[in-house]
Amino acid sequence: MSGYVSRLRSRPPGQFSGQGRLRLPGGPRRPRRVAMLSVHTSPLHQPGTGDAGGMNVYIVELAKKLASINIEVEIFTRATTGALPPAVELAPGVLVRHVDAGPYEGLAKEELPAQLCAFTHGVMRTWAGHRPGYYDLVHSHYWLSGHVGWLAAERWGVPLVHAMHTMAKVKNAALAAGDTPEPAARVIGETQIVRAADRLIANTAEEADELVRHYEADPGKVAVVHPGVNLDRFRPAPAKGDAAGGVAGNASANAAGDVAASRAAARARLGLPQDAVIPLFAGRIQPLKAPDILLRAVADLLAADPALRSRLVVPVVGGPSGSGLAKPEGLQKLAARLGIADVVQFRPPVGQERLADWYRAASVLVMPSHSESFGLVAIEAQACGTPVVAAAVGGLPVAVRDGVSGFLVAGHDPADYARALRRFVAEPALSTRMGADAARHAQSFGWGTAAVATGDVYTAAMQERRRHLRSLHG
Repeated sequence: MSGYVSRLRSRPPGQFSGQGRLRLPGGPRRPRRVAMLSVHTSPLHQPGTGDAGGMNVYIVELAKKLASINIEVEIFTRATTGALPPAVELAPGVLVRHVDAGPYEGLAKEELPAQLCAFTHGVMRTWAGHRPGYYDLVHSHYWLSGHVGWLAAERWGVPLVHAMHTMAKVKNAALAAGDTPEPAARVIGETQIVRAADRLIANTAEEADELVRHYEADPGKVAVVHPGVNLDRFRPAPAKGDAAGGVAGNASANAAGDVAASRAAARARLGLPQDAVIPLFAGRIQPLKAPDILLRAVADLLAADPALRSRLVVPVVGGPSGSGLAKPEGLQKLAARLGIADVVQFRPPVGQERLADWYRAASVLVMPSHSESFGLVAIEAQACGTPVVAAAVGGLPVAVRDGVSGFLVAGHDPADYARALRRFVAEPALSTRMGADAARHAQSFGWGTAAVATGDVYTAAMQERRRHLRSLHG
């Protein structure tokens, strides 16, 4: 196993173990049109609300970049209101199709398996209205979509490419206190999809290893493709009237100054104190993401240095999700119990442009997650020039360059997070210096690179399917 992982880690993103980026005689054809499946959450939903999060961003940005390299994408998702049109153009070459499956509202994610037959029927009805061969490939996201994709790919005679995003066995091995374990039905479903898929896309080499170790995936089927970040949206933004550019294309000695100017401008726009220490949490509020650890770390900081209270602001930007919906006011009550309610600002989920300003304004982003397949939020913040303090779990050691673009923390002891945050309190210049390095680090995670690598995975899956068919009829 360790040999497999070391070989995988030595390959650039988009190459997969044992085969690499296939270059076959005759120039293998890329797909013209992909059916992308996202059953439980729509790419049109606001990230940070309900079940919408990093996967939504992933699907939207990847689909747009695939379309830009001439791979059309049609995204099938469950309709959550009767007012939605059957199809919405998200961008040129990207169409979102709403499928009626179950009641529009009030259906929890855990209840969706019962609606998969109805969802599959809706997908098949759309396919039946097209000429044969309309879709070249199915790309499913999350295990619920994987089961629809499995049936669709078999019926259409095309390859199935699947992205797990999160895995039940991995989540259950790292449950937060009081969190609910993933059900056995999901474990069984994921195991079936791993066997059925022609290719599995993993965010990191560690995730690829987990697929092999926990689900007995064929290493030859697993492709590592790092997610990206929208570098046009998430970047240090110059103050109004300043020259454009920022760190996004500038590795000069002025980079830290650009980050500082960007931070000052963002704080002015958000009405935040210019001299404040601002550790930010951004994301869905649920035990898995562990925002409580940040609050407990802040309480530790203030206990050690009460004078810090006058210049500490702790924004929590996001809404309850998953098991966090059972106690939607739990985090506010914790802040009150810890005696830090006066420094914590609870803000609802915001759009991507506004979110970028929250990243820019922060001294540091804090991600104490118990499990993360990658951690897009960490890359987005770094791209904006903000360092990250994150748990050393899942894909976060890939997303964060420890000691350069932020700090990785082993475990989930609030005292360890308080220790990391104290460094930014003691040395105010650390935030801008590491922020400049963070912005440079994020440049290697563009969605264009991810789309090209994903296109290579598609091409390899199609080529292998054609080879298999030729051998059957040979």
